[in-house]
Formats: sequence, C-alpha cells, structure tokens
Amino acid sequence: MTDESTPVTAGAEFSLADLDYDLPEALVAQEPLVRRDASRMLVVDRNAGRVSDHSITDLPTALRPKDLLVLNNTKVLPAKFVAHRVTGGKIGGLFVHEEALGLWRVMLQGSRRLRLGETLSVSAKDETTGATLTIAENLGGGFWRVRVEPTHSAVQVLSTIGQTPLPPYIHRTEMANDGVDRDRYQTIYAQCPGAIAAPTAGLHLSEGLLQSIHDRVIETIFVTLHVGVGTFKPIDADDIRNHVMHSEWFELSSGAAEAVDRCRQRGGRVVAVGTTSVRVLETAMARSPGGKLIACGGETDIFIYPPYRFRAVDALLTNFHLPRSTLLALVMAFGGVDRIRKAYAYAMEHGYRFYSYGDAMLIT
Repeated sequence: MTDESTPVTAGAEFSLADLDYDLPEALVAQEPLVRRDASRMLVVDRNAGRVSDHSITDLPTALRPKDLLVLNNTKVLPAKFVAHRVTGGKIGGLFVHEEALGLWRVMLQGSRRLRLGETLSVSAKDETTGATLTIAENLGGGFWRVRVEPTHSAVQVLSTIGQTPLPPYIHRTEMANDGVDRDRYQTIYAQCPGAIAAPTAGLHLSEGLLQSIHDRVIETIFVTLHVGVGTFKPIDADDIRNHVMHSEWFELSSGAAEAVDRCRQRGGRVVAVGTTSVRVLETAMARSPGGKLIACGGETDIFIYPPYRFRAVDALLTNFHLPRSTLLALVMAFGGVDRIRKAYAYAMEHGYRFYSYGDAMLIT
C-alpha cells in the first residue's frame, strides 16, 4: 500500500513554474479515435524509475488479481447552450448547477450589459420548443442566477436545448459533431447525471476492455464526482497554496468503502481511474476516523499538490493535462514532479495525443 506520494526534491519549493510546459498545437486531440480502446498508454513505473510505451488494451495485464479498479460513474449533461436577447444578440451559456426546479446557476459569455429581469430565449435543436431564462441575480465573475421556464428538471430541459460542453481547446463550430461528442465525451458506464465535463481517463474503457478486466477477476467499484466548471480553471495565484478550488459534489457508498477495505486486507492496489476518483477517495479518507474508509458524500474542494501524503490510492490511470492545472498538480503529487515532467517530455517527443480526447498514462 502506497503510504505517501513521491515528495518534491528536498529543500525545493513546488511552484507554478513546475506546472508549465510548451505543447505543440498538433498534439492537442481534437477528435476521439474511432475506437475507444485504440489509445496509447504511457506507463510510469515509480519504483523502477522508467517509462514504457503500451496500448490501453494492455491495462488488464498491468493490473493484478488482488487489485481494485475505481471508476467515476458521473454522467455529463448537455450543459452548453446559446441564448438570444430580444435585441437579437447571441450569448453563449453554460449550465453550472440546479439550485431548485426552475432556478439555475449559469455562466454567460459577454454578459456585462445584461439587466436584472431581462429574459433570454433558448431554442431546442429542432426549433419547435425551447426555454426562457430570466436574469435573477448577478453572482459575479460571469456567473448568474436565472429562473427557467418551463420548470422541469435541468436534465429534462438541457436534453432539448443543450449540447456537449466540450473544453475550450477542442474547436467546434456550433453543434458540429455533437452527435458523436454526446456519445464519446461520456464514459460507457456513466449513470449519474450532473457533470459538465467528462472524467476523461474513463473515456478509454470499452465494453471489451472492461470484460477483459472482469475475466481476470479484478474487482471494480463506482464512485461519483460531478466534474464542475473549475476543472478548466488555471491556477492563477502566485502562491499555489492560495488557489481557490470550486466545490464539486461527490459520493462514496458503503459498498465501495468496504471494497477498498477488502483490497487493503488482501494486499491489493487501489487503482483510481482518473483524478476525480482520486479526489473522492482522498476526501473520504480525510473524513474517515481511524484510517478505515467510511461512506460519505457532499461537497469537496480538496486541492492536491506536492508534497501530499496519499492515503487511499496506489496507482492512477489518467490523461495528459493542461499546464498550470489542478489536475496536473495532483498527478505530480502522485508521480513526483521531476518524474512527471520527464514523462510529459517523453510523451511529446513520441507523439502522444494530449487532453480530453488524448492518450492515457498509467502511474504505478
């Protein structure tokens, strides 16, 4: 059982500069591969201090029969929409949170001129139905509280007016490829609607790959963390300790907590699929007295960066992340700053695809 992350070099201070790197634009994956399980997988062996090239289809044999694979079953909402002012102007919008039926928190682009009480219209894709958003409160920073008609659930309304909330580094014309993105920017085991970004490490897992993992008698469990708007927010504080994380809703069931405990007892590794699964487990461990993981849920704003003592996770499957991101900070805390910087340099040199639709990295 890993008790601690690889620490930063003794005497060194972890800083924003450690999270910087220059990525050629050509390595930013713009489209998903034809097959989910066609991605490459760079394996980072912390004990041996080496990296090696693999395919994601090698994941089952990289796991051991005593291991536990932890998957985030959040489901991405079609949270992006285009609203129209009565003047005809267009405003890009992003659903953030449903506070109550008919009351949402949203982000609106170019919204400085909006007035309280102003009504925006949003058409459905077939243009036969739609919704209206009435500005109720300016929350600052581009965030607004709006009243929505009809007062159905956000899941129901967004299913008619929304589109896939792809990250800004994936360039699409309005609605282009949305049918493909709705399927592929979603894990095959997504069950709990609420995310506005995908837990991207899970995008590589196909039915066949999961079956191969099950055939090796490797236990899998589900946790939930609804990825929020903060996932793409860069760290902008000069001192990384001053960065403010957006809270995200999570849940760890009693069955999942018991499975982690069984894995420890049999000497297996807890293998987290994605940084979101790590955040669930580490949040839960921090809230569990006596070191025995217990079921819990609610909001978490845990921010993991070097040096950090990992208590729940032994191995991590992840994607390649943006510079100056909290995701990269977590990966560096787990894999070691120098080791991850070298792995990223190797990945760029060898043409790995980066970010949401990119390739995978397994840190053991």
